[in-house]
Order: sequence, then structure tokens, then C-alpha cells
Amino acid sequence: MQTRVEIADFENWRAVAEDAAKVLKGGELVALPTETVYGLGADAFNADAVAKVFEAKGRPSFDPLIVHIAGIRDLQRVAVVSGELEVVVRQLAKAFWPGPLTMVLPKHEDVPDLVTSGLPTVAVRVSKHEVMRLLTKELGPIAAPSANRFGRISPTSASAVLAELEGRIPLIVDGGASSNGLESTIIAVEVGEKRPVLRLLRPGPVTREELQKFGKVPRAGRVTDDRPEAPGSLDSHYAPEIPVLLHDSPEEFEPEDGKRYALLSYRGEARDGYLDRHDWVRVEVLSPGKGKLAEAAVRFFHSLRNLDAEGIDAIVAEPVSDVGLGSAIMDRLRRAAFR
Repeated sequence: MQTRVEIADFENWRAVAEDAAKVLKGGELVALPTETVYGLGADAFNADAVAKVFEAKGRPSFDPLIVHIAGIRDLQRVAVVSGELEVVVRQLAKAFWPGPLTMVLPKHEDVPDLVTSGLPTVAVRVSKHEVMRLLTKELGPIAAPSANRFGRISPTSASAVLAELEGRIPLIVDGGASSNGLESTIIAVEVGEKRPVLRLLRPGPVTREELQKFGKVPRAGRVTDDRPEAPGSLDSHYAPEIPVLLHDSPEEFEPEDGKRYALLSYRGEARDGYLDRHDWVRVEVLSPGKGKLAEAAVRFFHSLRNLDAEGIDAIVAEPVSDVGLGSAIMDRLRRAAFR
């Protein structure tokens, strides 16, 4: 299969979106830009098309997909929201949609079981990117996990998608680099005794601190079996081909003779203890000199992909502060380092 790449810039993005719509209507796949990472889109109500997503990614059928909709008015097409949850769901949608928040809710019977991996719930969000928004308005719900091979580094550019899926899908829409850089926050919205319960299934750009305004947010647990409750929640995920070593302190890193190491650094400063710890083959800095978590999040997957292509033995990753957006970065690092 030949993979086309069509650039969607400010002059022609509507025409490119119309081209993508024709491909999706034909039951094929299209890699689409979102504000988080690029997604591999299929008509959410077409089970045959959804099956192609799993095939192209090499994704196991037990790992559910996120469904993108145009707005809160389309939520009833894919989810069943009880009266007890309607108020908080609408509050969350008003605060964070369109944007990087995914809500896990009881699924509508029209959603194919393959989309939800047989679970009684469906993961739903509204993307901020104009291409995805236009397509969901014209076509309806689109199932779209990250546009990469299963378990690999998430793509934040069209070139990264091409490196992952060339020859496996017919079309990639190049909408520029992702503005957030990390996948959406995923929460399960449930009834609580006094307040709604928002179980944090995957940290992301919408932080735990922001969510606490709308309900009780218990501390997130880790997946302990082979049946994830939400996309991207397996222990091993977002991983490069080469090992990632994550330590609590620089003193824990002990290089092996003859091995070549690269450093994924937060600020690129010696005071953090890692920069002068070893003669690194390469250093990728997430937020040069500033230590800004938002900048680090945007650069994270791109930098990890750069190091993965360096031909080294291992990547040593500096930890970041495990609060706010830093929790999402640390979540991705822990999964990348899990062996």
C-alpha cells in the first residue's frame, strides 16, 4: 500500500479534510492531527474499518480505543449518561472540551464492541484541532488511537507517523506539530456518595489539581492485569526500541563498560546532577534552561524519538517534578522504562 501525505495548512486545510472524509467514508484509515498526538482515525460505527486500526497498529484487541466526537451534543450517540452524572459531565465538557480530556462513560449499544474491547464503557473526547473537529462534524464519531505501532513512541508530527505506519495506511494529514505533545487525560466519571468520583486512569495535560474542582479524584492505581480499562494504560507503553533507564537520583546510574548512553534531560543543567555524570553520546533537553513542564511535554515524544534513532545502548532519563503536568510526563517515562 502506498501512503500519501497531504499538508493541511491555513490555505487548504478544508480541502485536505474533505479528501480525508472520502477515505474514511470508504472504510479506510487516515492519520489525523490533534492537539495531543496524531491519531489513526476510522469511522467509529464501522466495525470493519475499526478492525483495520488494530491490524495497522499491531494493537491487541483487548486495548480499547478513544472515540472523538464533534461536541457535547453528539455524546448521546456513543455514551449513555445517567441523570446522576449529567451535571458533572456537562461541567467537565464546558471546562475542558474541546481539549485534552477523555471521559470514560457507559457505552451506547450502537458502538461496536471492538471499539471498546468488549467493555461496557467507552472513552470519549472532543479534539481542539480544526481538521479533527471538521471531520467529526461531517462524518460523526471517529475512533482514533495514537497513529503508531502498538506500544511505541506516540507521534507528534506527520513525519513520525510516516516512520511508524508507511505502507500500512493510505493517507496521513499533516497538520503540523502537536501543540500539547502528550496524550489526553483519561478519567472514569462515576457516581459517588457526596460528590462525583473522577478516577484518573491516565494522567495528561488536564491535571489532577484541575479535576478536583469537579469531583473526588482518588490517587491513580496501576494496571495489574492484561485487560486495560482505558487506552494507553498498560504498564509497558510509549517505549522506544532501546531501553530507557529511569532513576530517582543521578547516583543510581552506573554505566556498564563498553556501552553508549544518551541523556534525556529536563533542563540540561549540571546542578541537576546528570549532565556531568557521564560522557553522553547525545543529550536531548526538554526545556532548555527554563524547567517549564509545558515545554517539556511538547518536546517529550519528539526528543525520545530522536534518541531512539541514535544507535545507542540505552537512554538515561532525568525525572521531573511529579505534580501537575509533571505527573503525566513521569507516567510516560515509567511506562517507557518498564521491562
